[in-house]
Amino acid sequence: IALTGRPVFSVQHHPEASPGPQDSHYLFRRFVNLIRERRGEPALAERA
Repeated sequence: IALTGRPVFSVQHHPEASPGPQDSHYLFRRFVNLIRERRGEPALAERA
C-alpha cells in the first residue's frame, strides 16, 4: 500500500510462506531511501 504524494508505504505479507533472511530486505532499503531523500542525500542503489 502506498500513499501518493506522501513519503509513506505499508506492507502486509506472510513471511512463513517464503522464509528467508533477505525476503523483505527491499522494504528496508526503500525505507532508508525515503529517509535519505528527505535529508537531501542520494538514494542507495536498488538490488535485483
